Amino acid sequence: MDGLTELDIETSKKRSLPALLREVRACELCAANLPLEPRPVLQCHSAARILIAGQAPGRKVHESGVPFQDASGDRLRAWLGITSEVFYDERKIAILPMGFCFPGTGSSGDLPPRAECAPAWRSELLGLLTKLQLTLVIGQYAQQHHLADAGSSVTEIVQAWRKHWPNIVPLPHPSPRNNRWLLQNPWFEVELLPALKARVAQALGEL
Repeated sequence: MDGLTELDIETSKKRSLPALLREVRACELCAANLPLEPRPVLQCHSAARILIAGQAPGRKVHESGVPFQDASGDRLRAWLGITSEVFYDERKIAILPMGFCFPGTGSSGDLPPRAECAPAWRSELLGLLTKLQLTLVIGQYAQQHHLADAGSSVTEIVQAWRKHWPNIVPLPHPSPRNNRWLLQNPWFEVELLPALKARVAQALGEL
């Protein structure tokens, strides 16, 4: 290795994104603690312009293996003002939840993402997404991971969306379980969503 710097050597050890994704999709790190067999669900390409950082796939997404292929996804795509074709174009949209596998169901909805997943995989994956223009941070667990002010409630974090603009936008979860939240917070649809749709179009190079 004559003539190589420490940085050169460290870089040479890094896996390519396709190789890393093969490892992620074969992961069984927390298999013993999952209610169903491991089935990591994510979408990732080095050319992606927008990152969606969510929580964890639900049972329906576990069954299909397609991220946000449910009512939450329908609402999220409406919030972003994009079609399914754009949403599922991995060269445009990366989807990396905090947990890649369905964690199970609790008394008031799905359980939190498994804690093993993010430290095992997310930093290395994010380091390979070098074209990102915008990160959408959905729900409590993703906000705790990505935002310094995550000690606040989801409502407080989303209300302060201008604080992170234009590179990061915190969002509530688009689940139908949040219908009451949307009714109680009409400013979200009046103020944030029009700005969000324009920002998404800009990040995708459509403006």
